[in-house]
Amino acid sequence: MATIIKHRKVRIVMLDEGEAIAGQCGAGDIAIVADAGGWWTHFVGADGALDSYDEPFPSRDAAVWAAKAAAEYGLE
Repeated sequence: MATIIKHRKVRIVMLDEGEAIAGQCGAGDIAIVADAGGWWTHFVGADGALDSYDEPFPSRDAAVWAAKAAAEYGLE
């Protein structure tokens, strides 16, 4: 089950293995997804399009910190 953190009115959704971003996130959300390479931070657009950083973060905490920093500046 996804874990949701609200920061500056932005939902940061940490997905469990096998959960789809489209099934858990909406426009303006930030999705955090783990894979073999690390922790990815995805920004969900109005039409469901995803924008992501070029590389995954090495830890869950680093990904959450980056998501909170992005929320501080607002998402467009």
